[in-house]
Amino acid sequence: MDLAHWIERSAAFTPDKLAIRFAGHDLDYAGFAERIQRTVDRLAALGVRPGDTVAYLGRNHPEMLALLFACARCSAIVVPLNWRHATPEHARVLADCSPRAILVDATFTERAQALRDAHPGMIWTTLGDVPAGWTGWDDLAPMAAMDSAPRATGSLEDPVLVCYTSGSTGAPKGVVLTQSALFWNALNSAHMHDLTSADRILTTLPLFHVGGLNILTLPAFHAGASVTLHEQFDSLAAIEAIERERITLTVLVPAQLTAMMEHPRWRQADLSSLRMITTGSTIVSQSFVRSVNDCGLRLVQVYGSTETCPIAAYVRAENAERKAGAAGLAALHCEVRVVDGEDRDVAPGQDGEIIVRGPNVSRGYWKAPAITAQAFRGDWYHSNDIGHFDDEGYLTVVGRKTDMIISGGENVYPAELENILLECSAILEACIVGRPDERWGEALVAIVVLQSGARMSEADVLALFDDRIARYKQPREVRFTDTLPRTALGKVMRTEVLKAISASVEA
Repeated sequence: MDLAHWIERSAAFTPDKLAIRFAGHDLDYAGFAERIQRTVDRLAALGVRPGDTVAYLGRNHPEMLALLFACARCSAIVVPLNWRHATPEHARVLADCSPRAILVDATFTERAQALRDAHPGMIWTTLGDVPAGWTGWDDLAPMAAMDSAPRATGSLEDPVLVCYTSGSTGAPKGVVLTQSALFWNALNSAHMHDLTSADRILTTLPLFHVGGLNILTLPAFHAGASVTLHEQFDSLAAIEAIERERITLTVLVPAQLTAMMEHPRWRQADLSSLRMITTGSTIVSQSFVRSVNDCGLRLVQVYGSTETCPIAAYVRAENAERKAGAAGLAALHCEVRVVDGEDRDVAPGQDGEIIVRGPNVSRGYWKAPAITAQAFRGDWYHSNDIGHFDDEGYLTVVGRKTDMIISGGENVYPAELENILLECSAILEACIVGRPDERWGEALVAIVVLQSGARMSEADVLALFDDRIARYKQPREVRFTDTLPRTALGKVMRTEVLKAISASVEA
């Protein structure tokens, strides 16, 4: 049995049920099952064999989802590329995973031409118009009929997905996820969301991240639910889709939610169909959760990483207000611990490293045994995240080890300070970094983005910390900016922020 079995069975039970709505076109479960089989045929025509990787470069598209299920059927592995990356970044990933074939959306064929020229041994196919020298994806169907090679049957133990991390701790690493990991992650999602076939899902996050792909989209297909898929995020389009499609569940990172709430359409929209909104990818302040809940919605956090598929902990809807700001309890089919430097459990309220174990967790990194052995020890994935449990077992994430700032010999985690700043209604975004300092080792700098029309001085910002935290944790200066650099999932790119500060100091 493989993941494509999900679609086959839903096609048998409810063939006319909407599976995917995309760009004004509907695909029912029977049609989705047929598309997956055509994709299996195309992979056979390309000579894809068990264990081969197949890359996808493009924005969200039903064909990428069909490709994943087709790879599951024939024991191949899909590698979704981050379309926001530059050509050298794509080149590094391709050199690492060596795909047998690459499917490129027509929007990106011109950009990918240099990559194609540099990798002539790979088969380059495209959706839509076919440039000279390329292979048309749709043209592969007749070729497949002449292919007599045996088709492999995938199993849940096969690797099916390699997602490359953002590289926040160094060079990007390919996280290997098996079909079984995606299956157990779907079960965790079902429990978190009370997900059923009656749900209507809106996906706006990019499918090249596990957040967009695995928190709700793939679990929706396991449940036989319907997915409205947007090519990319647009605040007005998202609001209108929720209202028009009567969406019940969606995943939105804080940056997306902020853009939606700032849109004039937000206040007039009927969002009553939403049972809950899931958020994550970054530390979410208690004040932000409550600001969304005050709109009559229920915003809950999910915690995890690419290595955990990603669902490792979550808050359910009934605790959205009571546990605002918490990352949640350990997932139904997962274990989470907080440990010290010797991997010993620490007491509630005490910070330590978050480690995770469960059938949803990756087996390691693509062709990187040394890094795998360092991160996956004794069946536990060591996340490099810092957090603590409360007395009820709810996890709060404080930050990452790599984000820790050492000022005057004391450890400071930026999230603690950022949450204080974000409680101020005049502040839209905030980031704390440590710049080199001869006296203190690192001096804390607050980078602040003000709300439109708001005014604050450096003294006003620094006053927010008075009597709230120890003096050694308080920033020594404040910088105001119009925006913070973020990844596709809304994480602040701290290294870029620090580079900008260092450059201004040197200037």
